[in-house]
Amino acid sequence: MRREPLEGPMARWQPWRWSLADVQLLAAPEGLPCTVWPADPTATEPVPLEPASLTVDPRVQHWGFAGLTVRLHPEDAEGYLLNVTAPAPCFWVLWREPEGEDALPRPLIVTLSYHDAGRWLDAQERVDQVPAPAALVAWLADYAQRHHRVEPKRRARPASFQPLTDRFGQPARISTASRAPARGS
Repeated sequence: MRREPLEGPMARWQPWRWSLADVQLLAAPEGLPCTVWPADPTATEPVPLEPASLTVDPRVQHWGFAGLTVRLHPEDAEGYLLNVTAPAPCFWVLWREPEGEDALPRPLIVTLSYHDAGRWLDAQERVDQVPAPAALVAWLADYAQRHHRVEPKRRARPASFQPLTDRFGQPARISTASRAPARGS
């Protein structure tokens, strides 16, 4: 997570803004590159990190949060397939804003599933995304292809129990009798 100072009129109310900077793999399936973490990867305490670039504003702070596990579920293969076939495959992170001015944000869940991210967004949670590494995307595409099962289409049963209405919601009459002649004939 990145903490950066705000400038302009908004800084009167909120001096800092938190944003998702990156998701790094600390442990991965065989063949995928991992990041060397400056602390115990299973630790739950946030770790202050130095920015990757020296051109970053010195007032910007980076914090790492280990201990978040991405769990893949075979029944959600369609969600992973949607991610890997998107123009920019990514990680989604559900996180909460800090409670106090000097408090840290709380990343809660990381996923690679479009379905999970969509449910969180529907629940109006704070969800940010960052690009996934190409090696992980290739591995996830293989996983999704192996586990994806196309659901058979089911025929929709007619709603014969519903009353017929016209386009204004008024009851409609259907008759098999011939039309009555027009008045005045």
